[in-house]
Amino acid sequence: MALYETTFPWLSLVLFLPLVGALGSALLARWPAACRALSIFASLAELGVVAWLFLVLRAGGDGWLLFEDHAWIPAFGIRYTLGLDGLSLTLAVLTAFLQLVAVLSSLGREKTRVGLFYALLFAMESGILGVFFSLDLALFYFFWEVMLIPMFFLIGVWGHERRRYAAIKFFLFTLIGSLLMLLAIVALVVLHGQDTGQYTFSLLALRGTQLNDGVSHALYFAFLLAFIIKVPLFPLHTWLPDAHTEAPTAGSVILAGLLLKTGVYGLLRIGLPLFPGPAAESLPWLAALGLVGLFYGAALAFAQKDIKRLIACSSVAHMGLLAVGLCSMNAAGLEGAVLQAVNHGITTGALFCMIGMIEARSGSRDFERLGGLWGRAPLLGGFFLFFNLASMGVPGLNNFAGELLILIGAFRAHPLLGALAVGGMVFAAAYTLRLLQGVLWGPPRDEAPMADLSAREALTLLPLAALVLLLGLQPGWLQEVFRQSIRALPLALGGGAP
Repeated sequence: MALYETTFPWLSLVLFLPLVGALGSALLARWPAACRALSIFASLAELGVVAWLFLVLRAGGDGWLLFEDHAWIPAFGIRYTLGLDGLSLTLAVLTAFLQLVAVLSSLGREKTRVGLFYALLFAMESGILGVFFSLDLALFYFFWEVMLIPMFFLIGVWGHERRRYAAIKFFLFTLIGSLLMLLAIVALVVLHGQDTGQYTFSLLALRGTQLNDGVSHALYFAFLLAFIIKVPLFPLHTWLPDAHTEAPTAGSVILAGLLLKTGVYGLLRIGLPLFPGPAAESLPWLAALGLVGLFYGAALAFAQKDIKRLIACSSVAHMGLLAVGLCSMNAAGLEGAVLQAVNHGITTGALFCMIGMIEARSGSRDFERLGGLWGRAPLLGGFFLFFNLASMGVPGLNNFAGELLILIGAFRAHPLLGALAVGGMVFAAAYTLRLLQGVLWGPPRDEAPMADLSAREALTLLPLAALVLLLGLQPGWLQEVFRQSIRALPLALGGGAP
């Protein structure tokens, strides 16, 4: 039962309001200016509703803050069940905020088919929110697949030179994991029905399904593979640098800030609670993969000449560290992982926006053609320095808070795990320093003047910068929102990677 009783379907409103923006964008496709204006308005409206819910519900406790349940396909035990707790509320706010950032960063840079571009962005937002709200596995899977289609077309149609290759690679990796998860969902429902006589896709009901060890491990592996492909963890990360490199700016913002987080959310909400035994056994392996990804992602990033691909590879490192926090399976590590998921979305989203701005001015993302940004466009350079320092984990900025909690959790789980994570973070800082040295203070290859930030660009970056400072100086207010939800999940807190 929801903590806040209401007959108004707030979750359905939040879930389907972006589809109104998608429909409006499609209908206004012949008038690009009107389409852009509608997209801004629809994004602001969605953010306004979600922000209001956040302010009202953020101190609600550890229960379901909002809950909706209706029959959908009763013959198969499928229901339209949505739930909102502190964890999903936090991710819903991040989704609505980054959607607005993606829209603002795209204005005038869509190249072609403006209406379809924004329609796909809004459809993807609805799919992501559906993943965060769904408490029925059939509904969850439906929205999980809905996310895939818009991103495939955003990369394949509006991407760069190798966009088709990147789009197909993204599609195939995600599809393989999704199909395995679908098989596992069906098998779990059938086994639950045979055991209890009730065939249901309800996540809450399926948690108590009795399974033998072999079946439990096989089903968990299918769910796990789908989620860690999306995170992604080494060695299933290879689709990510290509997708980021070729995607338009808005696609990269949503991909880094939100789509990767659906994998983390799936592990927390579905994978670990449904299969606690196999999950506990997998923690050392997942922690090891996270550490490998931390070091390997940093090495990849350091070797890149394309600054967008560098940031894409850095996401492999960041998500590897986040996996270490999840695998610590204690309060500090889990809270740090969720906090870092939000922080990574903000800082990496901001960096992808800035790379789009730099490319629009210079026509290049290559180290060898960039340099001297600090002197040529000081405001742009200042923001670029700020967000890179945040990404590097400088104290007082947002990533530091999440990384510190992850390290505390890792040391509590096993000192060696914490020590290796610290070493990986130090190694990861090298690529950020190389990026700053080459782009900000390297010798300029072009003496042509470069325009500094426009008012619209500054308006896009200022809220991101404000959140970086707020979450760096006072992260506790956000932790309070999702802390009880994390502790209420049946994840066997107190265990860990060792």
